Amino acid sequence: MTQRGRAGARPGSRRPGDRSRDVAETRTPAAPRIDLAAAKARIAAVIEPVVAAAGYDLEEVAVSRAGRRHVVRVLVDADGGINLDDVAVVSREISNALDEADEAGGEVLGGEYQLEVSSPGVDRPLTQPRHWRRNVGRLVVVNGRTGRISAADDQGIVLDEQEIAYPDLGPGKVQIEFKRMDEARFDEDEDEQEGGE
Repeated sequence: MTQRGRAGARPGSRRPGDRSRDVAETRTPAAPRIDLAAAKARIAAVIEPVVAAAGYDLEEVAVSRAGRRHVVRVLVDADGGINLDDVAVVSREISNALDEADEAGGEVLGGEYQLEVSSPGVDRPLTQPRHWRRNVGRLVVVNGRTGRISAADDQGIVLDEQEIAYPDLGPGKVQIEFKRMDEARFDEDEDEQEGGE
């Protein structure tokens, strides 16, 4: 339901000489109503082969409304990580694949959309074997326990010298670590040079 008029005013309750416009008159038209879950599945089907051919894993596709357009967010990752140049390349390839699918008559997403491609951040839960493998050496919290991943394979992980199979793991969360002062290395030669100048 569209609310018209200013906050606190009922429709048609303008004062004489009031030049304010109804909210509905100035509002940008909304994005067309579509089944977002179905759109997400169509988009994933189109772009997953493109992402895989580029050597990356498609981690997530999300579709949401933003005014008169939709926003398509795509997360991609790879062993060894992904940099900004890689994201730019795969973003162009995803965009081209979506355009080609639309031109071929298989409307993937009705109306305008904005494409955002990025890599997952450290707050992404570890749920797949590849997520655990990519975080070997990191401190994680899983099943209410904090530990360091020392190894990961197709069967499970080694967490602080204890082997845990994937079915026994819940989602893990990487812990951000800051270097302790007693582990930090300072170059004494640089300090001496700066002091001697």
